[in-house]
Amino acid sequence: MSRFASGQRMNGIDIDGWAAQFAGLIALGFIIAAFSSRQDDRLLVYLIFANVAFGVQFGLFGQWVAVGMSVLIVVRIMLARRFPRNLRVMGLMLAVSLAVALATWRHWFDLFPLLAALLGTLAMFLFRGIAMRILLAGVAFSWLINALIIGSIGGAIAEALALGTNLFTLWRLSRFRARQASAD
Repeated sequence: MSRFASGQRMNGIDIDGWAAQFAGLIALGFIIAAFSSRQDDRLLVYLIFANVAFGVQFGLFGQWVAVGMSVLIVVRIMLARRFPRNLRVMGLMLAVSLAVALATWRHWFDLFPLLAALLGTLAMFLFRGIAMRILLAGVAFSWLINALIIGSIGGAIAEALALGTNLFTLWRLSRFRARQASAD
């Protein structure tokens, strides 16, 4: 199990580590549903549920910057839906993300959850459709690196699939857009 799990053991089994892995698998299901959707609203709702599961997972791994970023991602998604393209709200989310990261920073690799949160904030507030999903691919890549570093099997699978599914959906949207353009 991860060297970052709290180490609660029962009969030699790392309960927190297994629970963290399970939370990552739950997040995986939501990630697949999110990035399979061609509807932005549905994608965002599934991302909220995925980030709650990821927050639980990171807490069990003791990765506090990632916990903070996961909580802020849920808030950010709701704010981005309510205040689309609002640069003040986006700036506030960026500032709060930086403050939370600085307050909870422990390791050099805490940079990856912070980078994911910053890219995700830009994606959610500034873009829609293909452009949003391109930045979200960068978000998934950052979380994937983080998952690999902390030893999260469920998180690594979830983020690899998020990245792959997101890239496939980007291809589908591009193909759909090209067909629409040729029909016009």
